[in-house]
Amino acid sequence: VQLQAFGGGSVQAGGSLRLSCTASGRMISTYHMGWFRQALGKEREFVAAISGSGDDTVYADFVKGRFTVSRDDAKNTLYLHLNSLKPEDTAVYYCAGKWGYGGPPRTQEDYIYWGQGTLVTVSS
Repeated sequence: VQLQAFGGGSVQAGGSLRLSCTASGRMISTYHMGWFRQALGKEREFVAAISGSGDDTVYADFVKGRFTVSRDDAKNTLYLHLNSLKPEDTAVYYCAGKWGYGGPPRTQEDYIYWGQGTLVTVSS
């Protein structure tokens, strides 16, 4: 499975973006999919994830209702809607995937497939 993330850009605080992650090579309808981010000088951290069924979503505490993860399996695409953006949300955002049952994992070590990342810059 090859993943490609895009949709990043530069916005002002309070703005919104929609990140997309398109998969190729295999349908991801049974894959858990997640978003992670890495700010300059910091470790990569979990942001959000959605189960293969789409019924279960999990978020990092810092999201606090501002971000929404979703998927469109017909388009083989994962989304992350970013609202009420803050300067501290500035980071490279990565999508990741793994096949599995149950709830989507929060740890990056559980994911097998990774996209190349897309940069989100939020100015104050």
